Amino acid sequence: MDDRNDHHNKSLLGGGGDALENRKLLNFWSRFIISVANAITFLILLWLLFYAEVKESSRDLVNILVGTYVAVLVKITDYWFREKHDPEHAEAENGGNGNGKSANKNYKSTKKITRN
Repeated sequence: MDDRNDHHNKSLLGGGGDALENRKLLNFWSRFIISVANAITFLILLWLLFYAEVKESSRDLVNILVGTYVAVLVKITDYWFREKHDPEHAEAENGGNGNGKSANKNYKSTKKITRN
């Protein structure tokens, strides 16, 4: 028998496996890359503030940007280390197929319908 259809080559960047797993991996890597880019930008701003020769008027702007990036890094830390509701995890548990509808016929919606 030919098992090529049953075997998926999985990688860290996606491309193997089912669509939900691929989307989870791609979302992880995109969020990770954005977080690393923000951290590198913050380090460059710190270098400009403390080690580079910058005009006094530009130093004020760099100081403001460093303060702004502190808030950005706090949000990134909250994202990575706080407990949160992951809609993709819930979709996988419910047997969803990515379009908001469940592939599981026995799945009951938890949405409450209110009528006026």
